[in-house]
Amino acid sequence: MTSFNGMWAAPGDDPRQLDVSPVGELATIREYLTNYRLTLGMKCDGLTPEQLATRSVPPSTMSLLGLIRHMARVEHHWFYRVLQAHPGVPRIYWSPDDNDVDFHGATADQAVVDDAYANWRDQIAAADKWLDEVTDLSAMATLSRSDDEASVRDILIHMVEEYARHCGHADLLRECIDGRTGQ
Repeated sequence: MTSFNGMWAAPGDDPRQLDVSPVGELATIREYLTNYRLTLGMKCDGLTPEQLATRSVPPSTMSLLGLIRHMARVEHHWFYRVLQAHPGVPRIYWSPDDNDVDFHGATADQAVVDDAYANWRDQIAAADKWLDEVTDLSAMATLSRSDDEASVRDILIHMVEEYARHCGHADLLRECIDGRTGQ
């Protein structure tokens, strides 16, 4: 493990935009979302399937691989099912019998890891493509389980919050696996 004065990446090698101020509300939200996505990926880099599937403190089923699967599910739900109004499309990593398939199915198998990363990256790419066309953060979307509505802005802020919370989990999980901490 290489350490750069406690930082995760060497100065100049950090893929996140940390020193540029975005212009406008949507650009700011997108930068936060992008940086948290990158952070989660960085926290998982360089680990074996066994390490990625390592569970946290019992009885929790949380693992880094579970978080990747969970965030693929969350991206799919909010960006495709809700914001693009496809509520009838089946959820990924979910079943009516097990709301935590994303975590329960996170096993130390390379095929499971590859599937999780492919789904996560595909969902991010699809969400970003949709975000490229967004012009009105006040537009309303119908929530999939009710007739309630939320604005695009509220959903995007929820996505930032979701990633921020789970990046905190990822920090602790990674530290338990190999002691690595940092930015």
